Amino acid sequence: MATTLPDLQDWRFTIDFEGIAWAVIDREGESMNSLGRRATEEFGKIIQAVEEGASRGEIKGLVIMSGKESSFIAGADIREFETFGTEDKIKDIVKQTLGLLDRIDRLTVPVVAAIHGYCLGGGLELALSCDWRIADREEGTRLGFPEVRLGIFPGLNGTVRAIQAAGPVDAMTAMLTGRILRPTAAKAMGLVDQLVPTRHALRWAARKAVLQNRRSKGAPWWKRLMLKQPVRGLLAKQMRAKTAAKVREEHYPAPFRLIDLFERYGDDPAAMRVAETEMFAPLMTSETSRNLRRVFKLSEMLKAEAPKDGFKPLKVHVVGAGTMGGDIAAWCVVRGMQASLQDLEEGQIKKTLDRAKGLFKKRLRGKPAIDAAVARLIADPEGKHVKHADVIIEAVVEKLDVKQKLFAQLEKEAKPGAVLATNTSSLKLEDIAKKLADPGRLVGLHFFNPVAQLPLVEVVRGDDTREEEVRKACAFVAAIDKLPLIVKSCPGFLVNRVLAPYMMEAVRRYQEGEPREKIDKAALKFGMPMGPLELMDMVGLDIAAKVGEELKLAPSGDSVLTTLVKQGKLGKKTGEGFYKWAEGKPKREGAAYDQAELERLGRELVKPMLDEAERALADRVVASADHVDAGVIFGTGFAPFRGGPLHFRRTQEQADATAEAA
Repeated sequence: MATTLPDLQDWRFTIDFEGIAWAVIDREGESMNSLGRRATEEFGKIIQAVEEGASRGEIKGLVIMSGKESSFIAGADIREFETFGTEDKIKDIVKQTLGLLDRIDRLTVPVVAAIHGYCLGGGLELALSCDWRIADREEGTRLGFPEVRLGIFPGLNGTVRAIQAAGPVDAMTAMLTGRILRPTAAKAMGLVDQLVPTRHALRWAARKAVLQNRRSKGAPWWKRLMLKQPVRGLLAKQMRAKTAAKVREEHYPAPFRLIDLFERYGDDPAAMRVAETEMFAPLMTSETSRNLRRVFKLSEMLKAEAPKDGFKPLKVHVVGAGTMGGDIAAWCVVRGMQASLQDLEEGQIKKTLDRAKGLFKKRLRGKPAIDAAVARLIADPEGKHVKHADVIIEAVVEKLDVKQKLFAQLEKEAKPGAVLATNTSSLKLEDIAKKLADPGRLVGLHFFNPVAQLPLVEVVRGDDTREEEVRKACAFVAAIDKLPLIVKSCPGFLVNRVLAPYMMEAVRRYQEGEPREKIDKAALKFGMPMGPLELMDMVGLDIAAKVGEELKLAPSGDSVLTTLVKQGKLGKKTGEGFYKWAEGKPKREGAAYDQAELERLGRELVKPMLDEAERALADRVVASADHVDAGVIFGTGFAPFRGGPLHFRRTQEQADATAEAA
């Protein structure tokens, strides 16, 4: 028999001397593997070859692996989603792929998935159709179902297979949260059957699994018992409550439809398989899913801003050990870099180092990793590490003369090629750079608070900043797992410029008598992650007022905002602002409001934000409308399911035009 298959572009297929078939996915021209139409069709040819070989006794088993450095299969090819069109078309495409996975189920020989790198979404669904799953413990290997982030849920019978493998609680939690799992966690749940130390051990382990005819046993009996009523109904009720505490069903229906699917059909795999497809298709065609897929593409667009070769920063020096500077240094350490922290007050550095340990314990696993991170965060009050740093970030007080003097000194001490960056949020780069011998070297790196949670960093290009420095700054941002957005040096850059009018509109309405709870509830109704008044309390009313003044948006005279600042009521950090705070939470009054009224008010609140986004685009603060949308989503949390402020406005205009025409 033939030991290879000709004319495969995305797969390599061979049969070795022991009769083991090896299917290696390595999509042509792609850095990561995904399940596109061509890859799926070619896999069908591989399955047919295995079926025929197994029927003749010539093939003893099949191993599915990846030829990529960083991915097994990272999911379906999202670029093809837009071509699916109608619900019927989606059902047809899904059923074709389901037939393929069912054929894997029916193979008489063992099928082993040998997993290295990202095994997500459809990739994990394919792996779950195999008899035995082996993953390596390398740092880059991750498994999970991120579909809810795209407004859908697993649609290749992954709901059924995940529950069969891991039981209802673990499987549903993984699918509802979209959490990405380390191999050890996936093994503990039952999504993986075996772990090996490195990718180099996968092939040998897979060979042994085939020859020993290893088959996964699935979830233990006590987990399967939870699929029966009344336990399943109670679980569904708990899941629905937990999900509703995080997202609104009207904004993000996918997790709620998944719970419905589980509650109705969880103990009937055959019925659940059919119902999964019927419930999946309308989610895929929904506006929510289209917009969330758009958000994913926007994140990929920003990632592409960073050059893939060249500048590789390893050491960072941060001047200013306040909250922002300290958090920037700590985050760099979490992402594997060495960070030195300079400040005139050694006591401030010590406080920052102590706070950083809390971040390390949250983000890193195991005492050795935490201890190594602590060792990489270096107290450097005298700035002795400046000369060794690849990136130097200034995060001191917002005073022009202080920054100018500091950069004049840093320029002399920094090594050639090091990035000189300021975290300023209000001063012009051109003014800061005036005292530099080489003004073209200065670039802005504007982080957002809290640094560990917000994914965006504005890379600020001054009038004199060289393109090479901008590219190096983008490379650094990508290296610490953030999204770089290149912006023009101007007041507020993009994010603060667009956010401030929205916050000041909320202040104006509150001052005119609109209840604070109603204002914040209206923003939540629209889809914002937090109400504007609560947000200002979190940020600090002194900072909010300062931003408003800088952008000439602050209410004139003695506004409620300036009055609160004068009274020392600065928000959460002082215990009172727009709200009184207790145990880290604002005390709200529980009034009920008409939902239609909240809908109207929410749209009115965000209108100044949309208007300013339009003006920022016209002023060429960023490169395109997509960059405006990306910056506002990732920098402010603007309702992702709406696709961005400009996209939302265009969509509304189109809808209004269609309604008028009708």
